[in-house]
Amino acid sequence: MTDLLEVDFARLRADVEALSAIGRCSDQGIYRTAFSEGDMAGRAWLRERIEAAGLDFHQDGAANLHGRLGWDGSSPSVMTGSHIDTVPGAGHLDGALGVLCGLEALRSLKEQGVALRRPLELVAFSDEEGRFGGMFGSQAMTGRLTPESIHAAADLAGVTLVEALAAQGLDAMAALDAQRDPASIHAFVELHIEQGPVLDHDHTSIGVVEAITGLQRWEVRLQGQANHAGTTPMPLRRDAMRGLAEFAVEVDRILEEHGGPRSVATIGRVELLPGAANVVPGEAHFALEMRDTDPKVLLELADAFRRTLFAIARRRELMFDFEVVSRIEPVACDPLVIETVAACATDLGLSQRRMPSGAAHDTQQLARIAPAGMVFVPSKEGRSHSAAEWTAWSDIEAGANVLLNTLYRLAS
Repeated sequence: MTDLLEVDFARLRADVEALSAIGRCSDQGIYRTAFSEGDMAGRAWLRERIEAAGLDFHQDGAANLHGRLGWDGSSPSVMTGSHIDTVPGAGHLDGALGVLCGLEALRSLKEQGVALRRPLELVAFSDEEGRFGGMFGSQAMTGRLTPESIHAAADLAGVTLVEALAAQGLDAMAALDAQRDPASIHAFVELHIEQGPVLDHDHTSIGVVEAITGLQRWEVRLQGQANHAGTTPMPLRRDAMRGLAEFAVEVDRILEEHGGPRSVATIGRVELLPGAANVVPGEAHFALEMRDTDPKVLLELADAFRRTLFAIARRRELMFDFEVVSRIEPVACDPLVIETVAACATDLGLSQRRMPSGAAHDTQQLARIAPAGMVFVPSKEGRSHSAAEWTAWSDIEAGANVLLNTLYRLAS
């Protein structure tokens, strides 16, 4: 055995293709929303693959699926994984690639008879994508769920989490028993497609993730006065749309003055009321989202956006209010995990880039209780959450080998 290990890529590719067929519909999108028929079929397939590999299988109270190598129930494990649930009409790699590369890494280490000091653990987390709010499985593992949050969780059709799990013979309240002692996890590493264009644009094989962005998402309402579009002079209008337009122009200035190099902000949805071509808009409702990896910068951005909205509303004789509908704190990845990933990429002769994750991942939850980090592989043209999602097989193989060697070094 040499210091550098390699996965059985043909087997990994076969697994990727097999799982991608589960839940695929005529539009070529994949439909495995959490605890749906497609998701349950994917879970059954994954359990069969874990058991066929000779790994110990375990399902915890949050319906997270575990595959374990060298498990003794007392030693802290080196954990890897992601999720296999999807958004509607998804691509075949988001989440699933991290689970399958983790499975292949454990399988390869078992077959090659590698001596390990610590157990290895694969996890496929439940409902990462958000049918019932998102990151259900990893929040359960890190002790962030409550009986109230479990009972309140429901999808857009009004189906509750309790009902969806009961339909599959599962008890939602058992998720409270899935919490792990931080001392039981030595480190966590998640492989994921970038879901952005940076690595593909730069022709770089591996992203070494240094931090995962936090976010605030607001629902904002500007309220003016609806009036006749032909008879109301421009200086006398209280036009909510013009207030929104002025605010949208200010976004770049706010980012430049109050943000950092990793700051982004988006107005992603707008609704004008009453919404008629011949009526001055009396209300503008919109979603504002801001992201950064630095919690202080995120707070400064939020304050700057609030002050700008207030100034515009006062000048244009509008009223405004907003509700913070989501707040996720940014997290830094662990230096040991970062350096181990980077060293493995270097030893494998792969180009790499240190970078943030602009999307939220289960790692964001695990980092609260254990040293954690991520490995990114390129996404062609940055496409994700669509059937057009694609990563070259050569990049998948490179990422799988980085993950394999990272897990080996952390566990030995």
